Formats: sequence, structure tokens, C-alpha cells
Amino acid sequence: MNSILFCKNKYAFGILAPIMMELKKLNYNFIWYVDKNIFDDFPYKTNRHTSYIKDLKKFDSHVIFVCGNAVPHYLKGVKTQVFHGFAGEKKGHFRIRNYFDLYLTQGPYFTNKFLKLKQKYKNFEVIQTGWSRVDRLFVQNTKLNKDKEDLLLKYKRSKIVLYAPTFSPRLTSAPFLKDELINLSKNSSYLIVIKFHPLMNKKIKDDYEQLVGKNNNIIMCKNNDITDLLKIADILISDTSSVIYEFSLLDKPVITFNNISRTKYWEDVKNYDNLNKLIESNLKEDKYSIKRNKLIELYHPYMDCSSSKRIINAVKSYITVNGVPNRRKLNLYRKYKIYRLFGF
Repeated sequence: MNSILFCKNKYAFGILAPIMMELKKLNYNFIWYVDKNIFDDFPYKTNRHTSYIKDLKKFDSHVIFVCGNAVPHYLKGVKTQVFHGFAGEKKGHFRIRNYFDLYLTQGPYFTNKFLKLKQKYKNFEVIQTGWSRVDRLFVQNTKLNKDKEDLLLKYKRSKIVLYAPTFSPRLTSAPFLKDELINLSKNSSYLIVIKFHPLMNKKIKDDYEQLVGKNNNIIMCKNNDITDLLKIADILISDTSSVIYEFSLLDKPVITFNNISRTKYWEDVKNYDNLNKLIESNLKEDKYSIKRNKLIELYHPYMDCSSSKRIINAVKSYITVNGVPNRRKLNLYRKYKIYRLFGF
């Protein structure tokens, strides 16, 4: 099976890499497509890759794995959506744009919604597989545990607080929590680690860079993959970000500010204050543990590190039944959008 790992944005690297590893185990051919604007940050340059659609046209692909919202309809292969997060409450998550033949869902919450949409549109399939990026989330890593111990020893702290807000201007807490983080940094128990989304506003990032420079126990992580940070953090602070769900899968407490989800499985507050007290109460009491178990059941019930394997098997099953499409039918408006994004 020949596969294209399709990357329009940086977040795709960490989502598609576990699929790449499974393809390697099976000795399947694959090629990365990496948009020129993000190529400098592409971490897998030793593998076959390209930034040109014309190269993909020459590649006899059977499947195209995509975690963004669009893929060229004229490329050969099963256009397969593997998603870029869990935040189903965000605008557009369940929007059908008719670019995909196959939706591979993370858990029952997503599967049930897409199955209803399948009945309406009748031009794609839905298979529940789990999400590739969280395969690494459940792998035991003694070195990472040691790294955490060393980090806490270096900064003379006992807990790691991870702050990972969304980049969305309408939803992000970043402009409002800076003073609270400064106050929190004075607590001798906490090391604060900030991880911004790659698409975060540059001015906000620059403001926080200055904040980090003035505070010894606030550090900023610039690695595109957040997985290791999720594993070493003791508590997460966020707003309306998919990372909330990934962190919750590890059964650890989350605090959000003005989260827009209708159903919340963590503590959400409306005012940007009392962060120190909120963290202390959640670490001591963890009142949302039972709700988190429900989230895990609905959003991602797999902890076997095998979602990427299921993803590949799902595509193979689809091809067995439906074959490999040469292109996908689109209306003129959708074709126009694809041509503007990727050319002919």
C-alpha cells in the first residue's frame, strides 16, 4: 500500500509520524508532502518527502492521510481524514466539505456524529480506530520520568504546571492570564511550562518570551510535539483547546478559562483570576476524576498504543471493498478552493 502523509500545517507532523512508523514496520512505501512554508520545521527529512503536488501525481498512491481540512481531489488514493484534535465543540469539526472518502474517528462521541452525517451525505465511510497521535501518550518511558525529576530538581520545584492555550483569537486565554502566571511563578511548588500552538499570534508569543526572560521558573517549550509535556505535567491550564482531551486521557486534572464546550469534564471558570487557588484545590481534591473517566470512554477508549495500526487496517479494509479512487467528485466552488490552495 502506497501512502501520502499530507502536511499543510506543523501540527500534522506529530499526528502522522506514528502512522509513518507503522508503514515502515509493514515495509509499505510512503512519501511526505510538506508545505513549503513549514518545511524548515519538518523533522523527518531523512524520509522520502516533497513540497510539490506534481511529485504526488507521479506517486502511485493508494491512500492519502490528512489531518487538515482539505486535500486535492485530483490526487489518486483514498482521501482519509485522521483529524487534528478532539475539540468537537470548535466550529467546523463536523462540517462535511466533501474532500474525504473515509473518516477515521477517535471514539464513540465522534463516531456517532459522523455516522449520522454519513446517512445524510452518502458519499463517505466512517470507521472508529482511535487517534494516531496518542499512541505515544501511553508508552511507558523511564527516561522521560528521569528527565522530569531532573527538571524539578534544577528549578527546585515539586510540580509541573503546563499552560497550553488555543491560538484562536476569539477563544484564547493568553492575553488575560499573563499576570496570573507571574503570580503563580512566585509559588515555590510549581514550575510553569508554556506551550503555544504553532499558529499562535506572534505578538502574544513575543510578550510571553519577555515574561519568560524575567522569571526563572517559567519556561517556554518550542517543540512542535506536545506529547512529552503532557506526560510529565501534573496539571494543565488551558481554554478551548484539543489538548485538554489528550491530557485528560492520562487521568490528570485540567483547569480551563471560558471553555465553549457544552459538556465539561474538568473545572472551567469565567474570570481570569485565582489561578493559584484553583491549581491547589484540583491537585489536592481532584473532584473531576469520575467525569474524566466518562470522557475517556466517549472520546478515546483505546490505551493500547495501537490506533495507528487500526488506522492502516481500516484503510486496507476500505480498499478491499471500494477499490482505490483516482479522484473525488467536487462541485465547482470546492474545486476552485482546492486549486487556489494547491494549484492544478
